[in-house]
Amino acid sequence: MIFERIALGFLAALVIILVTAIISQPPVWATSAPKGALAMTSGSLSIEPAALSTTLAPPSGDPARKPGLKGLDPYPGTSTLPTTRKLSDTFTHLDYDLETVLSGKGRVPRLFLARLPRDLADVRDSKVRKAVFFQTLLPLILQVNEDLLADRRRLWKLQARQRLGQRLDAADRLWLSVMADRYRVKRGDVSALLHRVDVIPPSLALAQGAEESGWGTSRFVREGNAVFGQWTFSEDGNLVPRQRDEGKKHTIRAFDSILDSVRAYARNLNTHRAYRTLRHLRTTMRRNGEPIDGNVLAGTLTRYSERGLVYVETLRTIIRVNGLHRLDDARLHDSAVKPLI
Repeated sequence: MIFERIALGFLAALVIILVTAIISQPPVWATSAPKGALAMTSGSLSIEPAALSTTLAPPSGDPARKPGLKGLDPYPGTSTLPTTRKLSDTFTHLDYDLETVLSGKGRVPRLFLARLPRDLADVRDSKVRKAVFFQTLLPLILQVNEDLLADRRRLWKLQARQRLGQRLDAADRLWLSVMADRYRVKRGDVSALLHRVDVIPPSLALAQGAEESGWGTSRFVREGNAVFGQWTFSEDGNLVPRQRDEGKKHTIRAFDSILDSVRAYARNLNTHRAYRTLRHLRTTMRRNGEPIDGNVLAGTLTRYSERGLVYVETLRTIIRVNGLHRLDDARLHDSAVKPLI
């Protein structure tokens, strides 16, 4: 009994000490800001947000902060976005120059940013604004094309094994089933998959991204990383156009990152029935040993926009004026990247 009383007394004293310590020095529940750094990950360069961070004001034309929401940011992620100037300086530090890449002598680093700079619309120099937009988007487009080419190589190998009468293992059969569902073809039809699983020329993707996003300045890009203005009919987490015609119910699909937007764009061109002509023309180019020409493929996109042929001519003008056809042969560079000081 005496031992039990001593133990209970000791526990009671310990509780009192802990309560007193909490009251006198309450814990801090706020999240600390991440340290700025550049890091290499699996051969690619990823930027921690604070490395290029700045505090930006709400974009012009957006609603002001609502009263009663003190401490809540109506523009989540704004304070950790890079400015156009800091991003441009980063490109310079990495020897990533658009003109040099266009000349065929430059290298495209594996530099993947999640968002475009919020202040891109405030840059008065259109040459700088265009360069930052293209330099941000190009590595992402090239990465998506790398993934598509890797899938094509696997499809060719599996098709060759099938033609030799070899039985595919369970993992390959499962992968083919997943790919068939993803690209909306009949299961087991590898030829149909090869017709759809193919690259989108960087010149075409960059031109469409520029036109659909207002060179990276539109509300849809700022709020939802929607570079290509893809329509959907789900309002869950997507963006409602402010000037949507009466009776229409479409929304603009939002994404967690620009890379997700590029992937969805490529999937759209590779699967939707509206772009069947693009896929047939691309297959013909492959069969004839011709380069996949973005300027030529642009002519098949009359159904991408309600503007039809005018939209096609706009894309071709963007490609021609900016020399984007020279980027169709660009490739990501695998060498190590110098870290920022």
